[in-house]
Amino acid sequence: MSAVITVNGLCKSYGAHEVLKGVELSVHTGEIFALLGVNGAGKTTALECIEGLRPYDRGTVHLHGRVGIQLQSSALPAHIRPLEAVRLFAMWNKRRPDPAVLDALGIAELAKKQYASLSTGQKRRLHLALALSADPQILFLDEPAAGLDVEGRQALHGLIRRLKMQGKTIVLASHDMAEVEELCDRIAILDGGKIVFCGTPAELTQKVGRKYRVFVQTNCGAETFETENIGETLLVLLEKYRRSGVQIADIRVGRGTLEEHFLEFAGRKDV
Repeated sequence: MSAVITVNGLCKSYGAHEVLKGVELSVHTGEIFALLGVNGAGKTTALECIEGLRPYDRGTVHLHGRVGIQLQSSALPAHIRPLEAVRLFAMWNKRRPDPAVLDALGIAELAKKQYASLSTGQKRRLHLALALSADPQILFLDEPAAGLDVEGRQALHGLIRRLKMQGKTIVLASHDMAEVEELCDRIAILDGGKIVFCGTPAELTQKVGRKYRVFVQTNCGAETFETENIGETLLVLLEKYRRSGVQIADIRVGRGTLEEHFLEFAGRKDV
């Protein structure tokens, strides 16, 4: 696959504080790519430098294709109506609004409202519609599901999948690890100003090590065990309870989540 985004040696400082220390990454055509990091890791700074919204000190950034951007926070004139904003942006980009996109984001439902009266979730939906007004080949989404209800989140995820099927490349920053695991082809973890991991969610799990949690409910109470070898652990536990005469009421096995793997990896100092 060809790279539509290539970043080499990206550095950015605020005074004496060096936020980005030589970020290296590439994003392929048609993939959904997530940039992750703990709070303060520099995700938003990195995105804004890559998008061209913030100057950087050193390094190179190459984008191949039209770009659409949904910022983490943005604003429009208080009295503009959503459809007016969509038509204005479409006219500026010399394109027609896409009815399928507007329908998926529920923009028609907001027709009579003014921007100032929209909820946070409604504003997020409108901002995404505006980001798509230029029919971009590369779409940047910073916390796209923030403020959305369950129905709005499902509609957004469906739209993102349709955009991927159309060959668009999507780069997102998100704190919602379930969202990242569900949607993304690859993820990069930013830590200490550098990319410390880049690969698929499955590769991250393999690198960190699969962790399982075993929840056991007995007539004496509940216990939780953590293990990497689920088969051996279950055999040992069953034999332990049999010998002690404790009755098992329920056993549940939960695998480690992407969030747990991310937090463990981001906190490691030996990578």
